[in-house]
Amino acid sequence: MTVPTQEELRLEATRTHKAHWRRWGSYLSDRQWGTVREDYSPSGTAWDYFSHDQARSRAYRWGEDGLLGISDNHQRLCFAIALWNGADPILKERLFGLTGNEGNHGEDVKEYYFYLDNTPTHSYMKALYKYPQSTFPYTQLVKENQHRTRQEPEFELLDTGIFDQQRYFDVMVEYAKQDAEDILIQIKITNRSSETKPIHVLPTLWFRNTWSWTQDSSKPSLKIVRSNHTYDVIEADHPTLNKRWLYCEKGEGLLFTENETNNERILSSPNHSAYVKDGINDYIIHGNEEAVNPDKIGTKAAVHYQLIIPSHATQTIQLRLSDRSNLTTPFADFDAIVKTRQQEADEFYQRITPFPLSDEMRNIQRQAFAGMLWSKQYYHYSVEEWLKGDPIAPAPSERKQGRNHEWFHLHTDDILSMPDTWEYPWFAAWDLAFHCIPLAMIDPEFAKHQLDILTREWYMHPNGQIPAYEWAFGDVNPPVHAWATWRVYKIEQKMYGRSDRVFLERVFQKLLLNFTWWVNRKDVEGRNIFQGGFLGLDNIGVFDRSATLPTGGHIDQSDGTSWMGMYCLNLLAIALELAQTNPVYEDIATKFFEHYLYIADAMNRIGEAETSLWNETDGFYYDVLHLPNDQQIELKVRSMVGLIPLFAIETLEPETLHQLPAFKKRLEWVIQHRPDLRRNVACMETQGMQARRLLAIVSQDKLRRILQKMLDETEFLSSHGIRALSKHHATHPYTFDVDGTQFRVDYEPAESSSGLFGGNSNWRGTVWFPVNFLLIESLQKFHHYLGDDFKVECPTGSGQWRNLWEVALELSHRLIQIFLQDPSGRRPVYGATELFQTDPNWQDLMLFYEYFHGDNGAGIGASHQTGWTGLVAKLIHQISQYADG
Repeated sequence: MTVPTQEELRLEATRTHKAHWRRWGSYLSDRQWGTVREDYSPSGTAWDYFSHDQARSRAYRWGEDGLLGISDNHQRLCFAIALWNGADPILKERLFGLTGNEGNHGEDVKEYYFYLDNTPTHSYMKALYKYPQSTFPYTQLVKENQHRTRQEPEFELLDTGIFDQQRYFDVMVEYAKQDAEDILIQIKITNRSSETKPIHVLPTLWFRNTWSWTQDSSKPSLKIVRSNHTYDVIEADHPTLNKRWLYCEKGEGLLFTENETNNERILSSPNHSAYVKDGINDYIIHGNEEAVNPDKIGTKAAVHYQLIIPSHATQTIQLRLSDRSNLTTPFADFDAIVKTRQQEADEFYQRITPFPLSDEMRNIQRQAFAGMLWSKQYYHYSVEEWLKGDPIAPAPSERKQGRNHEWFHLHTDDILSMPDTWEYPWFAAWDLAFHCIPLAMIDPEFAKHQLDILTREWYMHPNGQIPAYEWAFGDVNPPVHAWATWRVYKIEQKMYGRSDRVFLERVFQKLLLNFTWWVNRKDVEGRNIFQGGFLGLDNIGVFDRSATLPTGGHIDQSDGTSWMGMYCLNLLAIALELAQTNPVYEDIATKFFEHYLYIADAMNRIGEAETSLWNETDGFYYDVLHLPNDQQIELKVRSMVGLIPLFAIETLEPETLHQLPAFKKRLEWVIQHRPDLRRNVACMETQGMQARRLLAIVSQDKLRRILQKMLDETEFLSSHGIRALSKHHATHPYTFDVDGTQFRVDYEPAESSSGLFGGNSNWRGTVWFPVNFLLIESLQKFHHYLGDDFKVECPTGSGQWRNLWEVALELSHRLIQIFLQDPSGRRPVYGATELFQTDPNWQDLMLFYEYFHGDNGAGIGASHQTGWTGLVAKLIHQISQYADG
């Protein structure tokens, strides 16, 4: 029997409620300003209402942010670092970036920081921030990007030259837990320049402001309780968290203020307190001694360390945040504990992927997991309270008819997996589903909780809709929740030997409501053809599919309908699993089997009066525009919209059919008596490998024709995965005229050149991990049925014939190669950015971007969207597991 690692033992203690190892973690957001939660403007202009410039002076209402910080799981007490290089106009307390209105390609963080390590219980965490030694170019970054057009690249921090001659500090922050409530904090500052340089480091402890919004709220406190020649102790007293103590190595002094708004600066009105949120900033930057409390008490406190660091030298600061008040030698065992937790993290990740793997591949996977875990964030938002406004403030009447006003039931106070901690510091439903796949490998309990909670009554709308994301909960994301639920169940079963049927059944029951919402709301004509809206694919279409069409009418969506076919099959698979122990689910499985038949039939119907979504001449699926005059027009854009039908596939094992005779009887009845349905569904009748049955929208003939385009390097297949739009449109743009206005779809392998649906996420030629991952899974399922004898040319025209498992492996390799060094030592992800390609202090640091250049694989969009790009960790695991297969 394999001996569990220490991290596995901690996870088990957490799962069985013997210890609360997850109470403290990297839950502090990288950005709270500019979010919908903090927007109390009449017009809903979140980016403009609460800006980065205000963030140092204005108390947040719903959460907190900081630099490489941590908090408890209800974000009552927070810890992060602040820095000052002696030149900046403000303390570096949080990451800077452009708002959606400032960037030429939308919002974008303009800093360099890296999540290097983390464990599921946060027993060990490590992150790196690169802090320039010259004045940070806040104004230059804003002005230069505002001058640039959508056709030009973004102006990045590296482009300013501020990192030239290595003029920066590497600031490494590590957290190591002695136990669930005792956290060691180590800050290492390395001067990379050739000159001795000063730096001010201010580890900061503060309470989230929960007392300023209602009368008679309890107010927590921070105060100094002990001081000697080697360390100081700050006591944190909170009414629900109880007391904690921060042990600090001796510095220049302790600074105390209040985490309350500086009304004089923000509102030109008197302050409620003599000490306000930016008091420590004003003390350090401006020497204002009256800005901090001489009595050393408050709700925000910092230890001030002023260091002089020689060239290429490193200095270390140690602190300890503990529930123990009586530590007399708090740093005596510090180094040993940190080293032990590092070793335990190594052992845990070796256990997760025990297969042969190069050091470089293991480093990529490890940092992908780290990014996933650092992106677990505290998310607090009570929409009803937000709509009504706070009792001490005027009621925001305009908001009651504005954004999210129909979601007044939504109330969150949870740790959620975020797409990106700066650009997307809020949950997104379809992103989260993909996050749960790699998360299930290392922490299935957390992954299951994520999927469960979005279907709970305080998230899901009473009508059955799952909230999409903070900017518009009512938008429609692809229905991938059932797929993720089934995959997480199977991953836990395979990797940990547990079959959590309670989880599976709980989520399944709620998904029945969501499925009904889809059928009732998104099938306009009741023909099993769906109109889901933009479905997470932003600008992929000719028109904004979430807006009123300029032509009038509606669009029958190939992807929307295919997603629903996939949804049916996912629910069918879950129902068949539950039916093994509860025969009631056999009837429900039959219901989803039959509904799937109608959807597949509608997708593939040929020769009827209406236009089919399948174009027999082109051998591809397209959206169909229905005009008000009943005219129907195929929108012949070769895009991911036409590949998504591949996702709707499931195989039925013969032993499953044998164990469920009622379901098998219904299946056989349809085969015999409903040829009208059977003809447009991939083969249910012919038995495949090991007598399996196949349910799929795409038949073998259609599969070959679609793959011919998908695997063509002049169309969809790039060196780094499948493009979202065929390169065919580089020379053959699709155009559509409406009353003299031309709508156009061109191949765009990088950022979007239009403002369609926000303009900062491009699906017109770039490579996206989530849909590539689903394509790989679909090919594996087809191979499961068709076997090794079914081969296609890959790449098209190459003369190389491969079975579908081999094609799936090839796609996996191409995606992973985005992060791997090529023979010349360059990583595609970093494109032409030389510092990342050649500097030893940069070249092994991974960023997991939102999407990737369709021609060269360079990272684009949100630089830390490890969420779904973290799927690379699962791909690495899989190809290493089957390396000899």
